[in-house]
Amino acid sequence: MSKKTPETSSGINFNTDMATELRSYEAACKLDSDLQSFDTTVQARANQVIKTLAVGVEVRSLSFESLKQVTECLLEMNQEVVKVILSSKKDIWKNQELFELVEEYLENSLQTLDFCTALEKCLKRARDSQLLIFAALQQFEEETELGEKRYTRTLQELKNFKASGDPFTEEFFQMYQSVYNQQILMLEKLQVRQSKLDKKVKQVHTWRKVSSMIFVATVAAVLICSVVAAAIASPHVATILAAVSAVPIGSMGKWIDTMLKSYETAVRGHREVIISMQVGTYVAIKDLDSIRVLIDKVEIEIESVLQNVEFAIEDDGVKVAIEEMKKKLGVFMKNVEDLGVQADTCSRDIIRARTVVLRRIIKLPNN
Repeated sequence: MSKKTPETSSGINFNTDMATELRSYEAACKLDSDLQSFDTTVQARANQVIKTLAVGVEVRSLSFESLKQVTECLLEMNQEVVKVILSSKKDIWKNQELFELVEEYLENSLQTLDFCTALEKCLKRARDSQLLIFAALQQFEEETELGEKRYTRTLQELKNFKASGDPFTEEFFQMYQSVYNQQILMLEKLQVRQSKLDKKVKQVHTWRKVSSMIFVATVAAVLICSVVAAAIASPHVATILAAVSAVPIGSMGKWIDTMLKSYETAVRGHREVIISMQVGTYVAIKDLDSIRVLIDKVEIEIESVLQNVEFAIEDDGVKVAIEEMKKKLGVFMKNVEDLGVQADTCSRDIIRARTVVLRRIIKLPNN
């Protein structure tokens, strides 16, 4: 259309904006098969009508059939645009959905931080248990040097260790499971939301195609109306249609393009927020997985030490039990230390992720 429509052939106001839009449309046609098909259809129908009008002008008359064909052509071209529009569902972003997800994400992250605080308390009890084992070992060494055979003080320290119980309570594990389940559910929600936003980004490209079709259909309609005005040669009709043809059509293309760019910018901004929360949630889940593995290791070592304590108390196997505890103590201490490091890592990852999400929200364009 842009190649085959000279600036002076119909008297249409092909201003700079419109010429730019036509060149943009021509470039888009080369890249999109749907636009190529649409353009071919519009050209064929427009040429058919113009040829029919040309015949009418040659005989100095304009038949009813000619005008009917003009009307049908305009309606058909508009219908082509309608078909494309109807095939693309109009989707309007609602900020409320995003912020509800953000609120849930931030609440989950706070609960995970609370869990990390609870974990630190458990670790403190585990370290206290270590001190009781150290005390038992020290008492054993002293009583061995003194020739004590009953190991009264050693047994008392071992009993103190047993009485201290498991540093990880049932409430703690319930809290862990609750936080873990929340993070898994959050990740699923974010994945669903990201999928929707990915579709919206694709829809922007579809709407750009639609806007191009609307633009060229409008150009074709104005072109045909100008030809009709010239054919009828009625001063009144010609004046009206000349006014219509003088409308700066190129400005419409600019307005649509600006609107679509604003929409695309908003969608991409929302998508960045979702991805940031998704990354933060995924990292939190991995941290929680690592914490659970380390807790299980510490639990195994604690259970092993307790079995040695039971053996020392009930079967008078203090020497054997102490020797076994010496072997296990190094592993126990390392697992407790690794768990402390992982707990600290989890807290820092959550705080960092929260900061990234909040920064994204601040930069989010207004809808």
